[in-house]
Amino acid sequence: MLEKSSIKRFTESLRGRLIQPDDPDYDEARTIYNKMIDKRPRFIAQCANVADVIAAVKFGREQGIDTAVRGGGHNGPGLALVDDGLVIDLSPMKGLRVNPEAKTVRVEPGCRWGDIDHATHVFGLATVSGINSNTGVPGFTLGGGHGYLTRRYGLAIDNLLAADVVLADGQLIHASEAENPDLFWALRGGGGNFGIVTSFKFRLHQVDMVVAGPLFWPIEQIEKTMRWYREWLPQAPEDVYAFYLTAEVPAAEPFSKKIHGRKVCGLLWCYTGPKDQAQAVIRPARDVAEPLFEHVGPMPYPALQSLFDPLYPPGYQWYWKGDFVRELTDAAVAEHLRFAEVPTSLSTMHLYPINGAVHRVGPAETAWGYRDANWSMVIAGVDPDPANNERMTKWARDYWEALHPHSAGASYINFMMEEGQDRIRAAYGGNYERLQKVKAKYDPDNFFHVNQNIEPAT
Repeated sequence: MLEKSSIKRFTESLRGRLIQPDDPDYDEARTIYNKMIDKRPRFIAQCANVADVIAAVKFGREQGIDTAVRGGGHNGPGLALVDDGLVIDLSPMKGLRVNPEAKTVRVEPGCRWGDIDHATHVFGLATVSGINSNTGVPGFTLGGGHGYLTRRYGLAIDNLLAADVVLADGQLIHASEAENPDLFWALRGGGGNFGIVTSFKFRLHQVDMVVAGPLFWPIEQIEKTMRWYREWLPQAPEDVYAFYLTAEVPAAEPFSKKIHGRKVCGLLWCYTGPKDQAQAVIRPARDVAEPLFEHVGPMPYPALQSLFDPLYPPGYQWYWKGDFVRELTDAAVAEHLRFAEVPTSLSTMHLYPINGAVHRVGPAETAWGYRDANWSMVIAGVDPDPANNERMTKWARDYWEALHPHSAGASYINFMMEEGQDRIRAAYGGNYERLQKVKAKYDPDNFFHVNQNIEPAT
């Protein structure tokens, strides 16, 4: 039983707020991106600064309560929350500083990628981020992080230069190649298992305008176009990025009303090379099959990053499954065709390229071990209406089960629901035992266990 005096002392120690179930804004504070998640924490500590994070860790530890950490709240299985426990909410911590001369940015954990884009784009700079500007920085980065710039500049973790971390005992330490390198190694792909990152330092790259946008073919062209794509993409220059998708055309701009509701396959482009060569890069996709729709052209990188924001606002129901893919076999293509009819208008399948610069880092150099995969696949059932949850969840699971035998056998940790320890072990492959040793050093009691958990070595 928690004593009122302990709660009072904790509340008074915070610069931020401690929200409890009786507070009028409790339901708003416990709402995350995936509305399918409905957890009821006992405490939500909205941290204003590092001192608040340290106080919250100490409170959770002293009281012996399950403790979750919330950054952007974008985690699919809802591991940013915990029933009956403490949520350390980092969302108020939005400090951000760009050093344009050094081409770096230092970011606090409440930032989303749209915040970083806004701050860096004025200098013509960007770093590797995902495909949605609403995504939070911490979970995306600590899981590995891939996106539009990945083929040219690697994963988010390949651009992470340093991190400040609050450990399970409340100590604040710095992690980089030079300081606590074992922790720095584990942070780059090992998720939130080792502590709470209160500051990320990223390398920036000269990225301003890109040639980008969607190109759709009729869904009937999936076999022809996917077979072309599997041969073309691995050989394409690294300044060419295009992820393959299956979807239903939304009734929204910039899509022509004539194709609203059409089932399609297609590519989402991001080209960072010389602008006068863009059309030559895109032409083979037009030649393999006649596009049903195309809206590809020059745009600022932040515009591309926020392209999906209106289609996928916070508060929809989500269920996703993923796998790494080395090769798109004929048998896999046949399964993609079989499941191409999405169950709801927002459900989709994406094949994200993770080759190019990603392959130039060894599998043991960071915790992310699948450096030989060519794609990271996600199958996402999405809808605003909970009545469709069973149908879209079944589609995602059946689709994944059909494709899993043709995969590399494991998934990107950020594309997993709560799927058990075997799947977590598989996600890290040969790096799992080393991660267990780092966990045992920095969090031997497994205080940080509300996550895709790595159990400490015994």
